[in-house]
Amino acid sequence: MSIGTYVFWGALIVIILYVVMIYNNLVRLKHNVSQAWSNIDILMKQRHDELPKLIETCKQYMKYEKDVLEKVTQARAMVARARESGDVGALGAAETQLRLGLGNLFAVAENYPELRANEQFQHLQNRISQLEAQIADRREFYNDSVNANNIRIDQFPDTVVARVFNFGPRKLLEFEKAELRDVNVKALFSN
Repeated sequence: MSIGTYVFWGALIVIILYVVMIYNNLVRLKHNVSQAWSNIDILMKQRHDELPKLIETCKQYMKYEKDVLEKVTQARAMVARARESGDVGALGAAETQLRLGLGNLFAVAENYPELRANEQFQHLQNRISQLEAQIADRREFYNDSVNANNIRIDQFPDTVVARVFNFGPRKLLEFEKAELRDVNVKALFSN
């Protein structure tokens, strides 16, 4: 065999190893996104299970605030549907509605001293607030994982391998701008 043959086979082996390395990195990124989504999903399920308890506790005290309770219940159902279908865009919108509804619920609860003093209400409010903070942390990790995945599949030469093996971009979990606004507590009490 000639030197040219050795060079050819050596270059071919290096190229194959490089493609395998790129493929394995893309697989790792894809699984990081899936794991991050799973972490969010678990926390949302936990919050989903806590919300009916909170609403039942509030119903005992807030007989005249049915619209606030119904909005939270409707938003909870929207989140569940979006989460179960894996629709990240719909989940962002539904999460915004749920967070606004919970903010309104907690603001209106301030008008009911007996409810605020209720030990179960306090426990549920703290539990849901903790879950919200954890979801926010996991959302940040999920979006970082999605961003790393999306950047990698757009970079050359990774984009070639990504296209050959059907690695596609993932969607960021974004909430609507309405979530960033403060709850208008004064308007809630003027009803």
